[in-house]
Amino acid sequence: MSTHKILVVDDDKSIIEIVQAYLEQAGYSVLTATDGTTAMHLLHSEKPDLLILDLMLPDRDGWDITSTIRNDKRLATLPIIMLTARVSDSEKILGLELGADDYVTKPFNPREIVARVRANLRRRQFEQAEQTESLEVGPLQLDLGARTLMLNGESIEVTPTEFNLLKIFMESPGHTFGREILLEKALGYGYEGFGRTLDTHIRNLRKKIEPDPNNPIYIQTVYSIGYRLVEG
Repeated sequence: MSTHKILVVDDDKSIIEIVQAYLEQAGYSVLTATDGTTAMHLLHSEKPDLLILDLMLPDRDGWDITSTIRNDKRLATLPIIMLTARVSDSEKILGLELGADDYVTKPFNPREIVARVRANLRRRQFEQAEQTESLEVGPLQLDLGARTLMLNGESIEVTPTEFNLLKIFMESPGHTFGREILLEKALGYGYEGFGRTLDTHIRNLRKKIEPDPNNPIYIQTVYSIGYRLVEG
């Protein structure tokens, strides 16, 4: 049986019941909340291993909660799967830009939720197994144990998916990775989401590490193929 604790936040109690039932059947411990205030309380008091977060809540929307989590050092690395009935690319991209790691659109198959939870937690276990190793490329230094990024000696906050992408790049500097490979390696499974997901994560990384994100010197686009990291 898994000891992982999952927090499910949705104002639709029927959805919570379905997701909770499938997750508990899969061996997870499940916490639930129907509003953002309760969710934030549980995040701090119960310290779940993963958050499944509905976008539309009665008091605080999922975007606001995601932004708050990513700006809280105690919660910043928490994997977040957004769950929403909204389907426009712009809204999905906004969620990713604020720090969501994954996105599931309603209506959904509960088995898909379980599969994505497993993938995110499995990836996190692999990350935590790397205790002391660090990677350096030019002014970038990635501590795999502490899961921290330094740029020219300055700490840079990154989301779990951004960290995973940097790790992939920094393990093979100069190598060009295709989009599908990057998504599979960074998210832990064959990703079937919308095509701009990876580009959004890359754009977010560039905003954090590039002197001029519009003219990147570290993460370079290889047209029609994907991306590569160079020393700059």
